[in-house]
Amino acid sequence: MTTSQMAATGRPTAAGAYPRRWLAAIVMIVGALMDMIDVTIVNVALPTIRRDLHASATQLEWVVSGYMLAFAAALIIAGNFGDLFGRKKVFLIGVAVFGLASLAAGLSQTGAELIAARVVQGTAAAAMAPQVLATFRSIFAGAERGKAFSIYGAMLGFASAVGLVLGGLLTDANLLGWSWRAVFFVNVPVAVAALIAGLRFVPETRDPGARRPDIPGAVLLAASMVAIVYPLLEGRQLGWPAWVWLLLAAGVAGLAVQGLLETRRARRRNSGGKAPLLRPGLFRVPAFAAGLGVQMAFAAGMQGFFLAFALWLQAGEHFSPLKAGLTAVAFSVGSFMMAPVAVPLAQKRGRSVLAIGGLLMAAGIAGVALAAPHIGVNGSPWPVVPGLVVAGAGLSLLVIPLVSVVLAAVPVEAAGGASGLFSTAQQLGGAIGVALLGTVFFGYLTGHSFEAAIVHTAPYAMVAFALCAVLSMLLPRTAVSEEALTES
Repeated sequence: MTTSQMAATGRPTAAGAYPRRWLAAIVMIVGALMDMIDVTIVNVALPTIRRDLHASATQLEWVVSGYMLAFAAALIIAGNFGDLFGRKKVFLIGVAVFGLASLAAGLSQTGAELIAARVVQGTAAAAMAPQVLATFRSIFAGAERGKAFSIYGAMLGFASAVGLVLGGLLTDANLLGWSWRAVFFVNVPVAVAALIAGLRFVPETRDPGARRPDIPGAVLLAASMVAIVYPLLEGRQLGWPAWVWLLLAAGVAGLAVQGLLETRRARRRNSGGKAPLLRPGLFRVPAFAAGLGVQMAFAAGMQGFFLAFALWLQAGEHFSPLKAGLTAVAFSVGSFMMAPVAVPLAQKRGRSVLAIGGLLMAAGIAGVALAAPHIGVNGSPWPVVPGLVVAGAGLSLLVIPLVSVVLAAVPVEAAGGASGLFSTAQQLGGAIGVALLGTVFFGYLTGHSFEAAIVHTAPYAMVAFALCAVLSMLLPRTAVSEEALTES
């Protein structure tokens, strides 16, 4: 099959599959791994960044949440652009911009410069992410598609552990005197290699029925997300003035307005040729709304807690970045242990498996909080390891089968849109979690030790994971099969 044939149809032709499909898959997965590794690699380097750039607590929160907020704001519209203009084109633009933004992040001399580079990184990552699975749907079919999806999922899970260790290793190694800057510079050669290989091996695909992107809607959506997260990040430092709450309310209202506009278009059966962003019809499916809530609560609890966790270990207990990263790997170990059985269990037991996962995460964080006083300055990390392993096991039971369980209640033709909204919710939830739990952590840190601050912050993460367990009981009783998921 020629590239032109695939670009025209977006599907493999009857003459046969794209011969270089697995090379294309490898290239796109490598590109996506830059994004996934960056989510965790930065956390380990934060204390060093704080010292080197004299960054404030709020700036540290922005380094993490700015990336996720930009990702959330740009993700859906980037998927629309790929469908319309070509997924290869948008993916490679994302790779190139991500590499340049990584270079800029590594060269940053102030906290503000680093935050700006991280926002560009997040936007570029959003350009890459939706093109990967959409391209897989075009170049793979049947069992091969399921295999490609599984490899992609496994690599993304592996990336979180790699990021924790690599972040500590690069920061500790201080190669060429780069210190924390190396965690960003490492993306540059990867981006160059992915760009060259992508030009050669990734075929161009697009959706012949794609509608034009809703640019004004995307601007409103992005502005609304910023209006929600900005007050939560800046409010503590500013003393929570009245305008902070007004801005927060305006952000929520902006999301509601975008939803109403799309609902009106759908009722009139006239979208003006624009692709929907929020797909408000999906929110009338109780299981979808509950699943979105699970995704947001999970991301908020996880991202917020592990920001505080990294700072406590290094700034409070004087762990080296590598030692802190290796300690956090216990969480990934728990996740890997339970990952192979998560989907089969969910297919047999449905929503109860997800609820158990949420409760295990809450229990694991409680274990970490109880063990925290037993660590000591530069002491052994082993007291917190059991809690981290339990929480990691809960993550697999909660998150891995979540989308397939929710898709059991979502029309097949809406599955792609539902998956996009789930990814957006995950990034937005993570940004909100960093803002909220960061506010709790840094607020309590004034006048208290790092140990006291992490113990004080842990219950808020536990509430988020307990909420996941409660919302999971509103999901369908059973899950769709893996084959149905990959064919959607």
